[in-house]
Amino acid sequence: MIYFDNAATSFPKPLSVLREVTKCIKSYCGNPGRGAHSLSRISSEKVFTAREEIASLFGSDKPENVFFTYNDTYALNMVIKGLLQKGDHVLISDMEHNSVYRPIAVMAEKGLIEFDIFDSMCLSWGRNGEEICEGIKKLIKPNTKMLIAAHASNICSAVLPICEIGALCRSLGIIFVLDGAQSAGHIPISMERDNIDVLCAPGHKGLYGLQGSGFVILGDGIMPNPIIEGGSGVNSLDIHMPELSPERFEAGTVSVPCAIALCEGIKFVRERGMEEIHEHECTLFCRAFDMLSSFENVTIYAPMHIGSVLLFNVDSVPSERLSDMLDGCGICTRGGYHCSPLGHRTLGTPTGGAVRLSFSPFNTMRELETFYSSMKSIVRA
Repeated sequence: MIYFDNAATSFPKPLSVLREVTKCIKSYCGNPGRGAHSLSRISSEKVFTAREEIASLFGSDKPENVFFTYNDTYALNMVIKGLLQKGDHVLISDMEHNSVYRPIAVMAEKGLIEFDIFDSMCLSWGRNGEEICEGIKKLIKPNTKMLIAAHASNICSAVLPICEIGALCRSLGIIFVLDGAQSAGHIPISMERDNIDVLCAPGHKGLYGLQGSGFVILGDGIMPNPIIEGGSGVNSLDIHMPELSPERFEAGTVSVPCAIALCEGIKFVRERGMEEIHEHECTLFCRAFDMLSSFENVTIYAPMHIGSVLLFNVDSVPSERLSDMLDGCGICTRGGYHCSPLGHRTLGTPTGGAVRLSFSPFNTMRELETFYSSMKSIVRA
């Protein structure tokens, strides 16, 4: 099996992740913060170490501002619904995933907020941060409270100039929320350097953790209202959630195996080197681009952006049908709209979306040669 669906979830996981998760489940998987016994203490220490690793990787000096979620979608929903109030105005990019677009659009539909979509200039060959920021400025209103942006698209390899966008937001007092779903582990992110107020990311993609894991990092002075209440392990006699992070946001038991896996996944990223990972993925992208460009009836979307994600179509073959045909050849891809109708509209894909290839450091040139051979047989057919 050849796996080119890493933008959905990375596979396989590093052996170091598998070993430590197995050790956790066998040896020390107590309930963190829920007892004075040794297994609870060990689990608490391991979970805090995971917070420290996350904070360090993303340029935060406050591990207590890291809290865990089920995934990136939960992280974004908790931030969006925990910070926005009636009458607020929000800006989102034209490449957002439904994890941002849906909660924002539904809140607007209910009359709670209003929002506008800014142009990421995804299809502009000479785009730059200044031009994108100028477009954002034109949409800002007196009640603009938040800007949410996907750092990297999940359907192509376009990356937003977050440092410039963050600086603009900081100068205007607008909360800058970054969705790191497709960039965390691939592209460096710094809360401080990039003026990020809130970072949301999954644990199971470029950080090589387990499915069912995600996290939020809060900047100084950012404290959402909790949208889930329950046991936190502290102040049990108080009906309200604690005032401080992370307990304010982690109602119920934290998944120790997920935190452990994420911690080990980050260590893998550090050891392999984020730059080396990115360069490898770019090399695979360029080779796949050359292969697909050799076919007359293949369309590649946003080819000017080189990275871990490549989107394409074969004329007259529906994307999900093409993905199914590749699966029959033992190659995992994903067809359709990839939960990003905004992005597909921006790129101009046809009805039915397109096929996505997404790479990881475990993919090889030999796998691409097999993909090319399969594509030749499919296109000829």
